[in-house]
Amino acid sequence: MSKDTGLVRGIGLPGAISLNMINMIGVGPFVTLPLIVLAMHGPQAILGWILGALLAACDGLVWAELGAAMPQAGGSYEYLRTIYGPKRAGRYLSFLYIWQLSFSAPLSVASGCVGLAQYAGFLWPGLRKVYFSYQLPIPVPFVHTLPLTILLGPATLVAMLCCMIAAALLYRNIRAVTRFSGLLWLGVMGTMMTVIVTGLLHFHPRLAFGFPAGAFHMSTEFFTGLGAALLIATYDYWGAYNICFLGAEVRNPGRTIPLAIVWSVGLVAALYLLMNTGVLGSMPWQELIGAAGTNARLSVAAVVVQRAYGAIAGRVVALLVVWTAFASVYALLLGYSRVPYAAAMDNNYFRIFARVHPRHRIPNVSLLMLAGVAMLFCVLQLADLVAALVVIRILLQFLLQQVGVMVLRHTQPAMNRPFRIWLYPLPPLLAIAGFLYILFSRPHFAREIFFAMFVVFTGSVTYLLRALKRQEWPFGRQPRSA
Repeated sequence: MSKDTGLVRGIGLPGAISLNMINMIGVGPFVTLPLIVLAMHGPQAILGWILGALLAACDGLVWAELGAAMPQAGGSYEYLRTIYGPKRAGRYLSFLYIWQLSFSAPLSVASGCVGLAQYAGFLWPGLRKVYFSYQLPIPVPFVHTLPLTILLGPATLVAMLCCMIAAALLYRNIRAVTRFSGLLWLGVMGTMMTVIVTGLLHFHPRLAFGFPAGAFHMSTEFFTGLGAALLIATYDYWGAYNICFLGAEVRNPGRTIPLAIVWSVGLVAALYLLMNTGVLGSMPWQELIGAAGTNARLSVAAVVVQRAYGAIAGRVVALLVVWTAFASVYALLLGYSRVPYAAAMDNNYFRIFARVHPRHRIPNVSLLMLAGVAMLFCVLQLADLVAALVVIRILLQFLLQQVGVMVLRHTQPAMNRPFRIWLYPLPPLLAIAGFLYILFSRPHFAREIFFAMFVVFTGSVTYLLRALKRQEWPFGRQPRSA
């Protein structure tokens, strides 16, 4: 049992790697490849995947050091709380992190559910019908309004059902959950390898490297396109840190957590580069962005296999991608459900989230809350879900951690660190630079920044009212124990 939590340390290295990988892969690379090609306007989009892998590696090393040093439930909550002072600003920042997670975690889960429903439309085209569409005008200071699209159709119901099923399957003990994740991992790897082998066997260099004129011209359009591509690639590479949220349930965490992160980033980066190179070398990139290529754009992996081996093979791959998407949703809900629980156990979030199921020993209230909010977000478009998620998470989690790992090295040099960042401090500095570039290089970034600021404002007001009532920082010297 983990100290003072009631959770069980039942996850070993194979389980940790599989949980990370199914979280990272999910439906992302199968539905976002056309988005990256569109952002870069050609097969030079592969640059987005390469730079995204480097950014994921730098960020992953920071997670590895923090996760090995503080292997508790909640991951970033514990890190921010410790780095910035559990009785000072760290209490506010860790609360703000949990608050933003109430938005960003369901956004992440919903993106997997929407992607699953999108691919299911290859098998059942009727799912792609839209019964209701509305452009919700978002008032953004200094920009007037930017639209947010709300869609309702059969695919919306499929996405919501996916979330419900994942939550039901997670309503079991951690050992059963880990065994099932291994089965999901096999499906994920089977999907990836099928698409990779098909693409490489039907590879044409003139397609993969048929760059349009001026593809690498260092213009404003190139750098804004690269920023948009990096945002999507960052979303696809996220998840190597999933095991950090389950730190209190990991065996030998000082060794397991860093190894799981390093292996996950390396393996997934290799798979992504192979898959995207193979796809771009087996079909014209113009099909991925043109209006006439709707099926190719929405179901690229299935279309590639269908053209090579026939309709039945294409449908099998579409089913495998649906399986992969579900695996991602499963892993996301598993990891994120431990974070509000950890904060509530620390008396820094609403106490209801500290409840643990009496038989399965899982944070069931936290799990059900995240699944319920994710179902509501399933009415949004995939591109909007990804953009809002990435910006909120960068501003309110990743930048704080990149700076925080350097602050912690200075303030607590004697802390036990089973793993230390390689080439320190270069990785956190490069990660900070990469994240800032993603935030401000893209066209129309103001809407997502506004969303993030809204989360900061509402979270800060909630924290200050709660702290005033409880006489906690900054109104009291230390947090109350009850």
